[in-house]
This record gives sequence, C-alpha cells and structure tokens, in this order.
Amino acid sequence: MTAPVVAVATDEGRPDFGPDDVDALADDLLAILGPRGVTSLPRALDRAARDGSGMSPILSAQDLGTPDLVCYPRTADVVPDIVRAAVARGVPITTRGKGTGNYGQVIPRFGGLVLDMTSLTEIQSVTERSVTAQAGARMINLEQAAWGRDSQLWMYPSTVQSTLGGFLGGGSAGTGTIVHGRNHQGFVDALDVVYATQDAEIVHLDGDDAQPFVHTYGVAGIIVSASVRVEPLQQWRCVYASFGSQREAFDAAFDLAAIEPKPRLLSADGAVVTAALPDDPALVRGRASVRGIVDARALDEATDLLVASGGRIEAVREGIAETVKLSTLSYNHPTWWLQKAQPGRWFHMEVRGDALVHRLEEVEQVYEGGMLHLEVGHQMMFGMLNGIYRNPAQVIDGVAALEELGVGVHSPHQWYVDLDADRVHALAQRTDPRGLLNPGRWM
Repeated sequence: MTAPVVAVATDEGRPDFGPDDVDALADDLLAILGPRGVTSLPRALDRAARDGSGMSPILSAQDLGTPDLVCYPRTADVVPDIVRAAVARGVPITTRGKGTGNYGQVIPRFGGLVLDMTSLTEIQSVTERSVTAQAGARMINLEQAAWGRDSQLWMYPSTVQSTLGGFLGGGSAGTGTIVHGRNHQGFVDALDVVYATQDAEIVHLDGDDAQPFVHTYGVAGIIVSASVRVEPLQQWRCVYASFGSQREAFDAAFDLAAIEPKPRLLSADGAVVTAALPDDPALVRGRASVRGIVDARALDEATDLLVASGGRIEAVREGIAETVKLSTLSYNHPTWWLQKAQPGRWFHMEVRGDALVHRLEEVEQVYEGGMLHLEVGHQMMFGMLNGIYRNPAQVIDGVAALEELGVGVHSPHQWYVDLDADRVHALAQRTDPRGLLNPGRWM
C-alpha cells in the first residue's frame, strides 16, 4: 500500500458505538479491575491523548482523538477479561505504553478505551538467548537485567524509557541496528498476544508465528509479554569527537562504519544541531560532533581514524549509564532538542542512503534552513533532515527533490500503518474481526 507523505486523519473505519456502550463498559471494568483500575477523569484522558507526535507540526495541527476511558491492568491475566468486555460492548481499544513514539500511533482516533500497559513491568527470565518480560517493562530495565548476566539486548531504543510492548508494537529501529537491522528482523523470539474476539485469551506465539505482530501499531493484537534476543555482552566505550566542519564529521562517520567489531551506535551532527544538545564538555559549541558506542577492541582504530580525519577526541567514557546517555543523543532526539531550543520553527523528514554523506550539501539545500542529523545504520546511512516549517505543501514538495538526489524518504508526519500494510490489514481482519483494535490506521 502506497501512502502519501502527509496524511489528514478522517473518520474512515470508525466503530459504531456510543455513550451508553462506554458507560456499560466502565461498569464492566469496575467489576474486573476495581475503582482504581479504570478512570474517565479529564487529566487521565488528556494524558492518554498525547504521545511524541508533538515533534510534527503537521500532526500537532490535527485532532487525532481523545479516549473516553483509560484502564490500568496490574496483572496479565485480566487483559483478556478487559478485551472480552470491550468487544461485547463494541468499544474500540487502543493499547498504550509510555507514549514515546512520534507518529500518533497510540492516540485513540475515535475515542473508546485506552489500555495502559505500564503497570505490567515484570522481567520474568534472562537466559543466554533471550530476556522475557511483560509488555510494560522499560527497555532500560531489560538492558540492565541482561548486563547483570553478561549479556546485552540485540538492540534497545534511543528512548530507553519506552516499554517493551510499545517498542515492538510501534518501533522499527534501535541502537543496535548497525549490526542487526530493524527489530522485526530477528529480535523477537516469542510473544504472548490477545486478539480482539469474544473468546479472547492469551495466545503464545513462537518464532516465525510471532513476527507478523511486530510493528503493527497494535491493530492486530495486544502484546502482553515478549521474549527478545540477547547476545554476549561487549565492552563498550562511548567516544565523543569534535570537528571543525560538518563535512569532516560526516566523512569520518562514514569511514568509521567500516571498523570491526561494528559500533553499537554512530551519530554525527553539524555545529548548529550540536549546540542544541544538552550541555556537556564533550559536545563543543561551535564544532561538529561525532559520537559512537564502540567496542573496546576497536577503540584504538576508531580514535586513530577520527583524529586522522581531522577530529579531536573530547571524551571516552564507559558503563551502562554512559551508553544510555549517548543513545539519547541519537535518532530523533537531536531534532527534539533543536525544536526545544527554537519552538515552532523546525520539522524533519526521515531520510536514508549514502547520498546523505556524498551529496550532503545538496541534501541540506532541499529545505530552507536544512540541517541533517546523521546515523550510521544497518548497511546504510540514514538520518533526520531538519528544515524550517512553513506548511505541509512545502514538506511534500521537497520529497521529489530528495529522491532525485538518491535519498530515500519516510514521513514521520503520519499516523497510519506504513510497513507492509496490506499484510498487516489481512492479519487484523482475522485477529480483530470487528475492527476494534486501534481503528483508523489505514490509508
């Protein structure tokens, strides 16, 4: 399914339910969860109507929806009870973690029930192959548990406070992507999922059977718990280097991608974006920045390459707290910091391809004020191209120019399922026959 770069939310796919159905469901949930397990208080509804889509001026201008109820399961076994009650009343269900995603995927398009999974935080086991945890467990806690067993996650998101279920349901990348690619390509060993059916139960899925439920925005099933891959712990070093020019920094990052073992993370920014990042002596104002989480075995090679490329090593740090800190300066975060420094001014497009380095100046000229944040990804450069926001038409107009330069473009200004949507839609028709799971996600 091909979708436009910028989409406007419509009422297509709205379930047929009303206030009486919501009131009846509220009574059902009180019986299941008790008075502290369900709410319609305005503050709770407002919180459940927000996520990271505020990064997009296009999404921020749209009314993406507000729930009628929010519920908070504290044990996994009540999730099927909640789902059966909602299905019986015909009320839509939107599953939510920490709401750190940037695409409006956890905002309930047509109201209904928001199922907040953040109380389901148990880490159930860590083995040599995988860590198993409930959907509300935070990714940083999974990483810490793995480190305690001399292992590490295959990947964890730059927003380390995101939940396991939210990361798998909405995420498509992570800090480990240089080696392993996106998280729907081998990260998940098993899932426990609840379908939106009248006889809903927890369904256990292993291996290939679990993969179709990853990165579906919760439209095909509710992830209750998951087993995700770990690997032997590497001794990581966090390297910060500064450069006199953005060109030098980006060229160095491109070359650094070839070292072995591969870095876990590799980011680069010009001086303007670097200046918007949190204060740190390793982020030198007025200079471009290259930051990497590098295997200790490759540290000498990496620092020698950075210096030979015109860089200056500003810091080398170690420990899980430092790797987490550096990861929060990657992916969408530099754009967020730029927007925070100059509110209402910037938008971004997600872009990919070696042209981001080889044709950097041309890429940045596509949008007014263009500044590129660069990530080294799995077999490809990718990043966030920031520009001064004028209107949606301006965003769309730049896409053709970028593609002519050999740049792939993905829009962060959308709220619909955008990865293999036809397959996901076919799956959802089987697991959610009434279209009650996070409806309104199709173009």
